[in-house]
Amino acid sequence: MRQIILDTETTGREISAGHRVIEIGCLELIDRRLTKRHFHCYLNPGRDSEAGALAVHGLTSEFLQDKPLFSSIVDELLEFLNGAELIIHNAPFDLAFLDNEIQLTKKNYKKVTHYCQVLDTLPLARQLHPGQRNSLDALCKRYEIDNSKRDKHGALLDAELLARVYLAMTGGQTNLFDDNAVINHSLISTENKKSITMHELPVLYANTEELNAHNRCLSTIHKTTGRCLWSNSDSKDIH
Repeated sequence: MRQIILDTETTGREISAGHRVIEIGCLELIDRRLTKRHFHCYLNPGRDSEAGALAVHGLTSEFLQDKPLFSSIVDELLEFLNGAELIIHNAPFDLAFLDNEIQLTKKNYKKVTHYCQVLDTLPLARQLHPGQRNSLDALCKRYEIDNSKRDKHGALLDAELLARVYLAMTGGQTNLFDDNAVINHSLISTENKKSITMHELPVLYANTEELNAHNRCLSTIHKTTGRCLWSNSDSKDIH
């Protein structure tokens, strides 16, 4: 499964007040592991950020004045997102701003949801942790994810933190950056695939200790998320 963790920064919170997107950060997940592919850009919004937003992201008009316009990067962005499942925290906010930017290009593009599906982690967090704070910072603290570098909000950094939070919420995996196991499907050539299939691979069965450890892991996932598709008790819900 191909998923894209997405975050944006904007000049303010209200589209009706003319606020614009100034940063987009996207990270690619394939089969629940980060690849080396990402999309990141700063944008010239053609206006200043309001004081509250500037205090959050720290991206000044002087820094952004030589950055590209959204219309010049929209093709690359939509190509990167196409066919993936977007994972966004408070998705309506980011999607509304991106759709507004697309509309302002006056080009023949459709809304973001035409190109990909969307999973919003905010209602998921509220379902798992009712009555508690579910901001990205709060979730990082709850799942013991280091966000000490987040003195200012940044789209790419926030996307990385959200990737860790999402995996922790949906199965406990938080070790994303294993350079020896990075999945990059574009690097696997046809010849490499053929060489892999030429040899018969041995089947190694789990011993009793390993099976017990596996069952304990499934139990932990079930207690954390309320559901585990790999356990016998929940397998009936797959179909």
